[in-house]
Amino acid sequence: MMARLSFLLPLLGLLTVPAAAVLTISAALNVIEYVPLLTTSEDYYNSSAIFVNGGVAPLVRNSSIDLGANAETQALRNYANNTSLRIIWNIAEVPYRLVANRAAGISSLSDLKGKRVGTINGTSAGYFVEQLLKTVGLEYGDYQTIAGNICHEAPCGNRTFPDMLARGEVDAFGIWEPTLQLGIDALPAGQTVVFQDRKVYREIYNLHSTKEKLADKKKRKEIVVFLKNLIKAQRVFEEDPEKVYARVSAAVNVSVPLLEKVWRVHDWSGGIPEDLVDVLGEEEKYIARVDNRTASSREHVAKMVDGSVLVEALALLKKEERRGEGHVKERGRD
Repeated sequence: MMARLSFLLPLLGLLTVPAAAVLTISAALNVIEYVPLLTTSEDYYNSSAIFVNGGVAPLVRNSSIDLGANAETQALRNYANNTSLRIIWNIAEVPYRLVANRAAGISSLSDLKGKRVGTINGTSAGYFVEQLLKTVGLEYGDYQTIAGNICHEAPCGNRTFPDMLARGEVDAFGIWEPTLQLGIDALPAGQTVVFQDRKVYREIYNLHSTKEKLADKKKRKEIVVFLKNLIKAQRVFEEDPEKVYARVSAAVNVSVPLLEKVWRVHDWSGGIPEDLVDVLGEEEKYIARVDNRTASSREHVAKMVDGSVLVEALALLKKEERRGEGHVKERGRD
């Protein structure tokens, strides 16, 4: 992670540490990517955060919410109507996968022409499927997209993508984990073909705040402390996942064996990706099209990224590490 943050290091300085306070965080509480926020609150942060189900949409609409977590596609959707939204940290990067049924005559991406492809249009999954198939010259309309539902554990129910694949109601589908892995598991061994290209698409699941929250000195200090501890929590997710499997399993109702299968496609190293602005600029075109609005410029969406909070969190972390403080929560220390 530090290699990705090296461009921030010259800006580091010592900070005044705030008193304990409670933050309210909005996230989809059924996705794997949100769980580092939960473990940060429980293990590292000096006050337990309050979690509400949602993402960035509640963050920009409700002033009582301080932080929101979501994929970059939803950030773009909400930034169009509220330019106070700010990306302050990357929680996870997840290269999505597409699974197809060989029995449907599919062995390459080009074979998806004329096929039924499950996804959720207007989301990160819909963007992924469209971009992936463009790499072989297939445009939207060269294949049929079919809506369905996600699943977190087998047996998957009716109208979930894994069940639809097994029943032959779709020939392939592309979605986030663990639903994709359950699709692989739903077909006999050797009958699936899986496509993935990180260069084409990876979910960039970020932590967000707002310009107003970050301009409030007291609130900003609280957010900086939380981010400092989130950095520590994500080190465990990245370097020693066996320590968190059971807790992630309990938080999102995904079995540990299934988590172990999908963990390898999750990158928890954090930071702010160097190509984030470029990614946002390209994805803005897709989100604007599906939302029936004019796309914003790359320069405009670039203003959503604010690295200054990370600078302050790293300074605080560096100071703490020099003092040799432990990694577990100690009330009153922060």
